[in-house]
Amino acid sequence: MVARQRILSRTALILPLLGSIGLFIGWTQSPDSRMDQGAAFVDSRSTIRVASDLVLVPVSVTDASRKPVKDLAAKDFQIAEDGTLQQIASMQEPGQSPVELALLIDISGSVAPRFDFEQKAGAEFVRSVAGPHSHISIFTIGPDPGRVGDRSNDPARSINALMSLRPGRDATAFYDSLAEAAEFLRGAATPFSRRVQVAISDGEDNYSLEHGLNSTLKELQRADCVFYSINPAKPSVSINVMSRRAQNILQFLAVETGGEAFLPDDWSALPSIYSLIAADLQAQYLLGYYSSRTSNDGAYRRISVTIPQRPDLRIRARQGYFVPTMDQSG
Repeated sequence: MVARQRILSRTALILPLLGSIGLFIGWTQSPDSRMDQGAAFVDSRSTIRVASDLVLVPVSVTDASRKPVKDLAAKDFQIAEDGTLQQIASMQEPGQSPVELALLIDISGSVAPRFDFEQKAGAEFVRSVAGPHSHISIFTIGPDPGRVGDRSNDPARSINALMSLRPGRDATAFYDSLAEAAEFLRGAATPFSRRVQVAISDGEDNYSLEHGLNSTLKELQRADCVFYSINPAKPSVSINVMSRRAQNILQFLAVETGGEAFLPDDWSALPSIYSLIAADLQAQYLLGYYSSRTSNDGAYRRISVTIPQRPDLRIRARQGYFVPTMDQSG
């Protein structure tokens, strides 16, 4: 019965995605002419459309003291795809592009002792990232993943959904939860939005029915999603093989998507980590380029971002993307 309900819920999520594909149009001009004519415009129904082959790359840049660097220009960056340099076609200034954010809260037994504190810290995070161009959705990580409340840019509604959660002692479908949130972000986000997941979890999975590590990463990559994690279980990470493996997985997902994995010493550090993530989002560049390879083969392509004249800076960016197939880009 549970599996049936989850299949039905996924069908409900896929339908908006199919509708959103109509927002995208193919372009046949050169990259320069496409940008001259505008990658984004508003039609008679005020629907934003973008060239479907524009690759968007959120980039976080910090100095040696972890302070965000916000004064860079497009000419400072270099992007290579599978080793071939690409021409940067657009850049959104730090923190200026919209954010589509999923906050995932682990409601399994491992977090029950400090769940109230977790909720209050999460509420402060929601307030710090809220804004007219930031939409927030609350998801649970539990035996049956799902969204709680509505997608909203009203912090009060998101906080109400967050505060309505209660911890349990059930199994944890960690991978299924991340994949479902990624599917939702992929369908809900507007063009030129940064898609972000922030997960409060130890990363241990004992109940996912549909996804493992590789397929979860693929869903995050297909959604162009940046993944952040906060693992409140540091004491067990140092003594438990399963916990260490789970933390390594959180780190892997963060590195591959351009996010970050935090492992605080104790729960009291939660507010400060949330502040770091909020500051990161407010300082994130959004670079765009048209790939020099035009095949719509659905393949995975590796991305690397560098700042040649500033080797002292630390860069975090997604490590690659899946090329849309002809059906997806048409």
